[in-house]
Amino acid sequence: MEKREKSVDNREYTIKIIPHQGSDVRSIHLPIQWIKYALGSVLAVVLLLAGAFSYSVYSSYSLRNEASQIEKLKEANSLQQEQLLELSKKANNLQDAVDQLGQIEKELRQLTGIAGDDSGDANSNKSNGTHNGQGGPLKQKLDIKDVSSALDDVEKRVEKRKASLERLRDILNEQHRQIQEQESINASTPSIWPSTGDISSPYGLRWGGSDFHPGIDIADDYGTPIVATADGIVTVAGWNSGGYGNMVDIDHGNGYMTRYGHAQQVVVSAGEHVKRGQVIAYMGSTGFSTGPHVHYEVRVNGQLVNPSGYIR
Repeated sequence: MEKREKSVDNREYTIKIIPHQGSDVRSIHLPIQWIKYALGSVLAVVLLLAGAFSYSVYSSYSLRNEASQIEKLKEANSLQQEQLLELSKKANNLQDAVDQLGQIEKELRQLTGIAGDDSGDANSNKSNGTHNGQGGPLKQKLDIKDVSSALDDVEKRVEKRKASLERLRDILNEQHRQIQEQESINASTPSIWPSTGDISSPYGLRWGGSDFHPGIDIADDYGTPIVATADGIVTVAGWNSGGYGNMVDIDHGNGYMTRYGHAQQVVVSAGEHVKRGQVIAYMGSTGFSTGPHVHYEVRVNGQLVNPSGYIR
C-alpha cells in the first residue's frame, strides 16, 4: 500500500483593520496553524494560572490551618504549664505538711521521752530559721517528670511518717495502759489515815509483852468519821463477836485487805464498792474496847503487816 501523505491545512484567516477616517485598510493574514498555536498557548497559560491560583489558595488555607493548630498547641501548652504549676504548688504544700507532722512528732517524743528514728529523712533536721541560704541550678521550666518525681518523694515520706506515727501511737497506748494499771494499783493500795486522832496503841507486842496487837489503834471522839484507805469491795460490814465489835473489812485487790474495828455505826454494806476517802463508819467503842477509837489492820496476801508502813 502506498503511504498517503498527510495533507497540510493551508487555511488562513484574515483580520482587516478599517480606520474611521478613510485611511488605508490593513489586512493581517493569520495561518490556521498560528491560531491553533496561539489558542493552545492561551489555554496552557490559563491552566497554569488556574493551577497556581489553586495552589496559592491551598497553601494559604494550609498555613492558616497550621497557624491555628500552633496557636491551639500554645494554648494547650500554656494550660498544661498552669496545671503543672498548680500541681507543683500542691506537692510543695504536701511537703510542708509532712515537715509539720515531723515537727509535731518530734515535740511529742520530747514531751514523752520516747526516742525516735529520723535517719534518712533530710527534712527532719530543719534549722530554727536563723539561716536561710538557698541555691541550685538556674530556674528551670516545670516538667511533668520533675513534678512526678517530687510527688513520689512526698508519697514515700508520708508512708515513712505514717509508720513512725503508728509506732509512736502504739508506744503511747502502752504507756497509757501501764499508767492506768499503776493508777489502779495505787488506788487499791492502802495509803491514807483511816481517821483523825492519836495512835493510842501501836502494831506489835504491848502490855509488857503479854499481848500481840495485829493493828494500830487511833483514838478520837465518838462519831469521828472512819474512811476507806483505798478503793475496794466491802466484804464484811456489821457485828463481829471476836472482840472487834462493829467492823468493816475491805478487799482492795492485788492481795490487799484492810479491817476497821470498834465502830459506833457502820454505813456501808457487804458487796458495796467504795473509793479511797469514802466514809464507811463512825468511831465508837464497841467490842473489846476501853474507849472510842478505830482498830486498823492491813493484810497483804493474807499476812498481817504493820499499818504504819501504809500511812502517809
